Amino acid sequence: MRGRVPEAIPAVPWKDLLPITKLEALHELSISAPWLLASWIAASRGWHPVALACSFMFFLTGLRQVHNAYHYALGISRAAHDWVMLALSVLMLGSMHAVQINHLRHHRHCMEADDIEAMSAREPVWRAIAVGPLFPLRLHRKALAVATPRQRRWILLELLANAGWIAVVFWVLELRWLQYHVAAMAAGQCLTSFFAVWTVHHDCEEGGPIARTIRGRVKAFVSYEMFFHLEHHLFPAVPTRRLPILAGRLDAVAPELGAKRVF
Repeated sequence: MRGRVPEAIPAVPWKDLLPITKLEALHELSISAPWLLASWIAASRGWHPVALACSFMFFLTGLRQVHNAYHYALGISRAAHDWVMLALSVLMLGSMHAVQINHLRHHRHCMEADDIEAMSAREPVWRAIAVGPLFPLRLHRKALAVATPRQRRWILLELLANAGWIAVVFWVLELRWLQYHVAAMAAGQCLTSFFAVWTVHHDCEEGGPIARTIRGRVKAFVSYEMFFHLEHHLFPAVPTRRLPILAGRLDAVAPELGAKRVF
């Protein structure tokens, strides 16, 4: 991570946090399934407030899964991570390989001019929300411009799978609860620039901590540990489920790093 980092940080142990057991890997791969199923059941019965709440949680847990996949931290083979990203590309809409390209660039050039992912973090909150629909388009355009041939094949496959999924949902099956799901995921993608970027990077800069974090077991529990973002930038290989442990270790040597909170 760029910016002022205390000298004690490199000495913080973290490699012991990398291993994922088979049971933990299974949990990571299934973590979003209950929320997806609950949202579909609620939508099929017309319980739209419940469906929206469950869809939000599915999107949050799906982000956790795909975010770990970007860093190959799901405890499965490297090749299997590609298929996880493909599946979530269809369920959440868009190409997750395209997002991965920009996310890894974000780690290398965080908050710099060429950091496409963090563009909304430099804006006031209203603008971060207003430009939300353009955010996925910018990510995909940049990814296609810089992708390797292999990455481009995955991106095109995922976009083709999206087109096929949408066609089946709206013109073949014509099931309202699936149509609701697609609409909810489209809305989620439009809010990603605010929810997944602005919230964790706003009012941060290269001269200091360039990401925010959280503290407290309740906050960590309800957010599925997704907002330990400073810790993630410092040690991106550490799986999300281990970030609370990492946060405790960082607090012991540099508590000032946790001053900027997400909530």
